[in-house]
Amino acid sequence: MTRPIVGIIGNHHLINDQYPAHAGGSMNSEAVAEVSGAMPLLIPADPRFVSVDELMEACDGFLFTGGRPNVHPEEYGEAATEAHGAFDRARDSVALPLIRACVEQGQPFLGICRGFQEVNVAMGGTLYPEIRDLPGRMNHRMPPDGTLEEKFALRHKVSFTPGGVFARLMGADEVLTNTLHGQGIKRPGKRVVVDGTAPDGTPEAIYIDGAPGFTLSVQWHPEWRAATDPVSRPLFQAFGQAVAAWAAERAPAPVRKIA
Repeated sequence: MTRPIVGIIGNHHLINDQYPAHAGGSMNSEAVAEVSGAMPLLIPADPRFVSVDELMEACDGFLFTGGRPNVHPEEYGEAATEAHGAFDRARDSVALPLIRACVEQGQPFLGICRGFQEVNVAMGGTLYPEIRDLPGRMNHRMPPDGTLEEKFALRHKVSFTPGGVFARLMGADEVLTNTLHGQGIKRPGKRVVVDGTAPDGTPEAIYIDGAPGFTLSVQWHPEWRAATDPVSRPLFQAFGQAVAAWAAERAPAPVRKIA
């Protein structure tokens, strides 16, 4: 039986600071394949190579991943500053219209970290360039040193709306997550529902109100040990079920043999 296909939105990357490449973390593919039960397909996020219509035809769902480059602030009406960091305008040009099209059509997607921020911007929201510079906010950035285990360690709680979408999915109103981001939601976009927050009030879990499909997105990185983490696993499982349902809905009817 053919698995549904999840397009993983990649990032522009330089190998040895010289050779251009499209990159995606292997843990994203592992989570999609092992927990969501879908076939991961890395997407070169550049409008020179792909279009929204082609992607939606080729894939059953999408994973909008994290990445070092940030969404360019011009996408939400602000000027770029040094605090905004590096950018990937090609990914902006693919991801933002793709998110809006998926919301409209009901095609499932899962947003992670930068992907979470992309969803907010795509729906008309804005971002803070640096959360740790805000009064009363904690440092949500990845520790600069240490092993991967130390960098992806669980570091703060996320509180969900009691009885809300995430609380029902997780079976709990509060969970423990990792945190590896610098930017965060400033103003939620139209129809963006903040369903989970960190202890300092930073939005951590969102979905799109009234969307016909799966639109859950999180600010943390659930792809880390997704198969065993009690918070990550139900998220990727639910995403996989939504993608499978979409694939089944649009699958052509089998040809009946005429005796």
